[in-house]
Amino acid sequence: MSKQVLPDVKISGLLPDSVMERATRGLTYIAHPLRLRILEFLDVYGMSSVSAIARGVGTEQMIVSQSLRKMRDANLVRTHRRGIFVYYEICEEYPASIFVCLRKLFGHMTDQLKFLRAGHKEILPTDYTTMSANRIKLFANYDKMRILEFLTYNGESCVSQISDGTQIPQTKVSQYLKKLSDDDFVHSRRDGRYVYYTITPGVHKTTIGCIHKRYDRVGDTF
Repeated sequence: MSKQVLPDVKISGLLPDSVMERATRGLTYIAHPLRLRILEFLDVYGMSSVSAIARGVGTEQMIVSQSLRKMRDANLVRTHRRGIFVYYEICEEYPASIFVCLRKLFGHMTDQLKFLRAGHKEILPTDYTTMSANRIKLFANYDKMRILEFLTYNGESCVSQISDGTQIPQTKVSQYLKKLSDDDFVHSRRDGRYVYYTITPGVHKTTIGCIHKRYDRVGDTF
């Protein structure tokens, strides 16, 4: 029996470590249903007061203030004072222009073409936003993001190819692929002695694409 030889993989599309680290850190903060809804409100309506945000997301003002404080510390939102009032808006550094991507994904999932139009802004259904936040929480990890990024831009690959491309040890790649597979972020198939993995469609793949598009626009200032 002839020995199975792995094809060479041309590694492409990987972002600088510092950029992926910042993007991952930002995603860990927004992987929370209320925080994601607050950011969505600010994305749609622009700079707003705590009371307006609280009414918009249907949550007590004190809880909204706590979430805003955490996101301000993470440089996801910034404040502007006008007299005795404080207003919040999304920072330019906000990772991945996530709502552009979430709206397009929602439009594809529901065949609502208005969400596919450039510049269209509208509050998404709460259950979809909650689902997105909970899904983001499952892959908002630097090594998982690197693996998903590699599969997005290099296609179907086995553990050793992913390890070579991401510089993550094979044992860790295998462990993370098991978790990503359990969460339906990747699919696998066996070919002889090797198991090959591909990324599945969904918010995880959309997020990777958004991070890259953001970086392509602003570079290292991302």
